[in-house]
Amino acid sequence: MRQSEFPPGWDSKRVTRVPAHYESQSEEEAVAEDEAAFEALGQTVMEVPTMLVPAVRELIAEHEVR
Repeated sequence: MRQSEFPPGWDSKRVTRVPAHYESQSEEEAVAEDEAAFEALGQTVMEVPTMLVPAVRELIAEHEVR
């Protein structure tokens, strides 16, 4: 049996904590977190047609490698 692979810096403990975090949030906390993400400096939130998502992910991956 092959062992699960996690992204760099992730382990099974962290994977378990992520859903627990979101499930324990109040609606107000969730809205505040979403609003903060839209205001983060150095990042942009935009809608992308679903069929273009793989191409956008590739571009981001190529950019991160540079």
